[in-house]
Amino acid sequence: MSTEMPMIASRFSVPEKQTEAAPSVKATAKVTVRNLNFYYGRAQALHDITLDIPERIVMAFIGPSGCGKSTFLRTLNRMNDVIPGTRVEGEVTIDGRDIYAFGTDIVDLRRRVGMVFQKSNPFPKTIFDNVAYGLRINRLTSSKDELEGRVEEALRDAALWSEVKDRLQSSALSLSGGQQQRLCIARALAIRPEVILMDEPASALDPIATSKIEELVVDLKKQYTIIIVTHNMQQAARISDTTAFFLLGKLIEVNSTEKMFTAPDEKTTEDYITGRFG
Repeated sequence: MSTEMPMIASRFSVPEKQTEAAPSVKATAKVTVRNLNFYYGRAQALHDITLDIPERIVMAFIGPSGCGKSTFLRTLNRMNDVIPGTRVEGEVTIDGRDIYAFGTDIVDLRRRVGMVFQKSNPFPKTIFDNVAYGLRINRLTSSKDELEGRVEEALRDAALWSEVKDRLQSSALSLSGGQQQRLCIARALAIRPEVILMDEPASALDPIATSKIEELVVDLKKQYTIIIVTHNMQQAARISDTTAFFLLGKLIEVNSTEKMFTAPDEKTTEDYITGRFG
């Protein structure tokens, strides 16, 4: 390994409290991907991806722009299905069930695998109605009291309740950017998913709002499997247990975050992390 590895360690130190608790990459997988290839028409965007994602961890996807991170993320709840001309080969299973199998209930899949996008997208409704939306359309509550309880629970889990509890009937668009993103997280949490996908959820936020999102992600892994795309390698080092490095549509390396940012297995990974390209 290059003599520059100590520099990697100093630039991307992993908090001690996370490294002590970080599970093995070989732990029982919640999500299993085998030999996945993905195409936009004739253009192949992902090449033979094989990956295991353990339960109740934070896994970060890193790599240069256009390397396939977000495309791969969206294969995990079939969000790419809405794009005409796309095609998937290979297998993605959640708890052993193939999500691309014939007859898969896509609505149920997306209840189990929630999504938080790069840009907050609150509905032009009240704060309460934003969080209640998925509960109502999926008929997941049977009474007004249960609905109100689930909304409060989701807002608490998203670390937003104390800030909005007295203005639940105000427009969600009146919230700050960071609050809107946490509201979108609450909306995803309300239907109690098992996996949460996050596509650069803090990239448009200021440092204080970003810090709150990061603290929230670390706390949420106690209950959920979280997969996050980020261009911010310091962020990946701070909040993730495992990290996967993508380049040109290929999975180059997946490893514990501590090892990835101190002594990666692949020279290409080291070159990216040390800024030689990307």
